[in-house]
Parts: sequence; C-alpha cells; structure tokens
Amino acid sequence: MSAEEKKPNLIIDEDWKTQVEREKAETDQAAAAQTAAVEPAAGDQDLGIPPPTLMTLLTTLGTQALLMLGQIIHPVTNKRDVDLEQARHFIDLLAMLEVKTGGNRTDEESQVLDGLLHDLRMLFVQVSKKQ
Repeated sequence: MSAEEKKPNLIIDEDWKTQVEREKAETDQAAAAQTAAVEPAAGDQDLGIPPPTLMTLLTTLGTQALLMLGQIIHPVTNKRDVDLEQARHFIDLLAMLEVKTGGNRTDEESQVLDGLLHDLRMLFVQVSKKQ
C-alpha cells in the first residue's frame, strides 16, 4: 500500500457553522415574532391599556363579577345592579382558568387567583342571601 492509500479521505465541511448560525437566527426570529404577537400595539400604550397578561385577565374578570354582584356602580346606568347569573358566570370563568393554568402560573398569580376566587365566592353567598 502506498502512503496515499493509507491516508483516510476526509471531507471537511466548513458550511456546518454557517448552517447552524442560520438556523439559530431563524429560531430567534420566530421567538421574536411570537413575543411581538403578545405585546400590545404601539397605540395601546397611548390609551393606557394594560399589557395582555394573566393578571390583567384576572383583574378584568374579577371586576366584572364585582359589577354583577352590585359592588361597583354600573358606568352606564349609574346604579348598583345585581345579576347573580352573570356573577356566577364570571366566577366560573375564573375557576376554569384556575384549572387550565395550573402549574403554569407564578406564585403571585396563584395567590391573586386563589384570593380572588375565595372573596368572590363568599361575596356571592352573601349577596344571594340578601336577594
């Protein structure tokens, strides 16, 4: 055997680094696109609209439940109206979120949701007894 036959035929692929960098850039772009889809539009900041977070959703649903339990004056009628069916609906939505987001909430989100559900359920019972 000659010396040339003993040397292995190595093919060095210098392109793999370029390919890895390209794939990483594509992944970063996809992640940035997902983040942009969740972030509020530029116009929302001007209106004082809060960012779309779980805490915002919990606050919104909790406020609606309080409104339906007559704890907040209705902004249109300027009255404290009680609608137990609607109040129960908003409380049930919060309970559903508790189940569906289990294991995915921060400690703060869990504490807020637990406290909100407890307070709304107790208030629902009180208002129901008065009706």
